[in-house]
Amino acid sequence: MLRDITLGQYYPVDSVLHRLDPRTKLFGTMVFIISLFVADSIWAYLVATLFLAMAIRLSHVPFKFMVRGLKAIIFLLLISVSFNLFLTPGEVVFKLWFLKVTKEGLMTAGFMGVRLIYLVVGSSVMTLTTTPNELTDGLEKSLGFLKKIGLPVHEVSMMMSIALRFIPILVEETDKIMKAQMARGADFESGNIIQRAKNMIPLLVPLFISAFRRATDLAMAMEARCYRGGEGRTKMKPLHYAKRDGVTYLVYVFYLAVIVVLRILI
Repeated sequence: MLRDITLGQYYPVDSVLHRLDPRTKLFGTMVFIISLFVADSIWAYLVATLFLAMAIRLSHVPFKFMVRGLKAIIFLLLISVSFNLFLTPGEVVFKLWFLKVTKEGLMTAGFMGVRLIYLVVGSSVMTLTTTPNELTDGLEKSLGFLKKIGLPVHEVSMMMSIALRFIPILVEETDKIMKAQMARGADFESGNIIQRAKNMIPLLVPLFISAFRRATDLAMAMEARCYRGGEGRTKMKPLHYAKRDGVTYLVYVFYLAVIVVLRILI
């Protein structure tokens, strides 16, 4: 399951989404996330499904590779759906002992499950089609207005990008440590919840040590290259909007407008 986490990875292929400006993709991800919380009907989620399917198609990233990251959130998905399914008051459809399934609960649980799945897949589309350097530059440009209030935008953008890209690295490191511990007789699957939590200690300690070691190596590498922050630094590949970015922005606006109209009318 650890290897199934796709958030934070980059998939190197040539596609329309890969060639888009990172600011365009960041704005599109934000619009998509907002639309998922605005949508409150089947028709709105159908439009969101078509929008997401179009983005996946244009990314040229294999669909199986894109959705395998959902395995990592199955437990969270089950908890969210169960709470909304059994704890939402309304018209009772099914009752077993003290558990009640209501019509409103079914609808809320369904929307919550779809929303959570689309949030993960939609965010993965952005990271899979954007390199770490592009993501950092896009965040810095998008948040540039915050410099007026003294916020170190470049440093914040770099930290966010590094944290995002460290996800697959730490996942791979966790998988290696877990296999090494299992070869030495460690058991991470048997026992109750408390026993499993105790069994995770041999995994967490070396993982923290490895994470701090990687952070130290990265800091030393940045210092060796005379990194002193973003002030006065130039870009090897400056960001420039192209015609396709303008068309994409119009698609974003039209998509969000359709979602808002459906919320008002339905």
